Amino acid sequence: MARLHVRDDAFEITAPPSSCGPLVDMRFRALLGAEAWARLPAPVRARFSKRLTGGDSVTYVGTVTQTRRTRIGKLFATLARLIGAPLPLFDETGVPAIVTVTEDAPGGGQVWTRMYARTNGFPQVIHSAKRFSGATGLEEIVGCGVGMALRVAVEDGVLLFRSAGYFLGVGAWRIALPRVLVPGALTVTHRELGAGRFLFALDVDHPLFGRILHQAAVFREATP
Repeated sequence: MARLHVRDDAFEITAPPSSCGPLVDMRFRALLGAEAWARLPAPVRARFSKRLTGGDSVTYVGTVTQTRRTRIGKLFATLARLIGAPLPLFDETGVPAIVTVTEDAPGGGQVWTRMYARTNGFPQVIHSAKRFSGATGLEEIVGCGVGMALRVAVEDGVLLFRSAGYFLGVGAWRIALPRVLVPGALTVTHRELGAGRFLFALDVDHPLFGRILHQAAVFREATP
């Protein structure tokens, strides 16, 4: 039987070599705490506790259902091309979307690849790396070493990731980026819809211009 060891800052599962049960990833549970984790729907807990061995991936397929960008939102999305275009560049809906999560064993985190198709032209592909480190315990890094600290929370059964400061990573150093260079507070929502489907939404709220960007898509895990 697997043994659960509890430390002050994390949880880990150890199992005897002969165990043939699925591996369990406790990192998101550790960030949330047991009480908040228990308030998530069971399918969300299963999704975020699936341990992938090094190099393995899980793929989710879906459709973009909403995209709204103000002029300021479009400006920040265009400028962000310099660091890998992590913000939506197009306003199309009803187009396919694919998200692939790959375990990054050497980096101790996950690599996320998001692909958003277009009716005409090449799709937008976004690469980022999640690292279970930093002051909040979770960071997401895009191109050129630019990243953000993330705080994880559960509200009304919905899993939320909220930005807690943007930075430029130089080795082990974190240099805070000034507000004028960043788009605002970013919130990612993961809401269970049932029947194996979930909503993934991205919102960016600027301190002066309000909500400058919103994108939503509905996904399900791809059948092997």
